[in-house]
Order: sequence, then structure tokens, then C-alpha cells
Amino acid sequence: MATPVRSSHESLHLDGAALPINLGQFWQWMGSDLLNNTLRGMLAEFIVGQAIHAAEQVRDPWQAFDLHAASGARVEVKSCAHRQTWKQKRPSAIRFSIGPTREWNPETGEYQSAARRQADVYVFCVLENEKPDPRDPLELNRWSFYVLATCVLNERCPKQKSIGLKSLLRLNPIKCSFPELAGVVEVARRVRLP
Repeated sequence: MATPVRSSHESLHLDGAALPINLGQFWQWMGSDLLNNTLRGMLAEFIVGQAIHAAEQVRDPWQAFDLHAASGARVEVKSCAHRQTWKQKRPSAIRFSIGPTREWNPETGEYQSAARRQADVYVFCVLENEKPDPRDPLELNRWSFYVLATCVLNERCPKQKSIGLKSLLRLNPIKCSFPELAGVVEVARRVRLP
């Protein structure tokens, strides 16, 4: 059963009576720090989902991959930023998690026995925020997107659990802008290694 899409105007209730507290207030309280690693990752998923027409449903954190594009492509989204919420002396090193995972089956309540990379394509999102600016995550020109077919990761980094940006660039991902993402994901989806 699909999770219903909520509205920011929905109120909390007490004994059936609506209170002057709504979901919009909760979302502002919970989700305003977009540089927070967890929220930035979800924002990156949303941004990529909008680009590839895969963000129409409620996010499912238990799905084996992050997004299912309208074209059928299974997409894993990874996010990093040079600056985090906390005070830093220098920008963070860019590093992404790429380890194989075991798929969760909600019908059986069990994980697959074998770990593998679940998506067809990875989209690595880098928030280019070397200078602190709280508006950075909302400016799409501040994001760099690197798209790579999963088969390339499987061939060149089969058991690797993480990858730095320099190592990722040696795998020749396709760098693109937000408007180009949908087409580039489809190109990467069709990549087959000999």
C-alpha cells in the first residue's frame, strides 16, 4: 500500500480537535538545515528525482535503490559537500559510499543472502560550497552531477565500499548539469562492458 502524500497544512490533533500545530511547522523544524548530511542526501535524491521524473511518490527509505525513473532505470543517488553544518578549518574531502548491499524484501521481512549493487546507474552529487553560504543547496548551479553505469563500478571496483572524487573521475563518469540529468542517466543505463 502506497504511503499517502501529506500536506503542510494538516494539523496535529488532540482528542479529535485540531491544534494550531501543522506538518509545515514540523517540516520547518526538522528539515531546514539542508547542509546536514542526512537531509542533504535526501535533497540530492529529490533533485535527481525531479530531473528524471521519479519523485512523484513518497520517498521509500527501505527500497533497494533510491529512485525508479519513469524510463525504468534504477538509480542510486550519492551526495557530498565541501562544507558541512559544523565549523570547519578546511573543506571536507569528497567521498561516496558505493558498497554492495543486501536488498530488503518487505513481503518476507528478510534481506537477500547475497550483497550486490542494486541500481543500474549511480548519480554522484557534489555540492560545490567551498565558501559557506546557507542558500547553496537550493541553487542547482552549485551542484555537480557525475553519472556512472553500475557495471563500471562492478568491473573496476567490485568489492570497494567507498570512493573518493579523484578515483571516481578516473572511471570517466559523465559530468552534467541538472537539465541534462535525465538524458545522461538514460545514456549510462545503456552502457554495457565487453
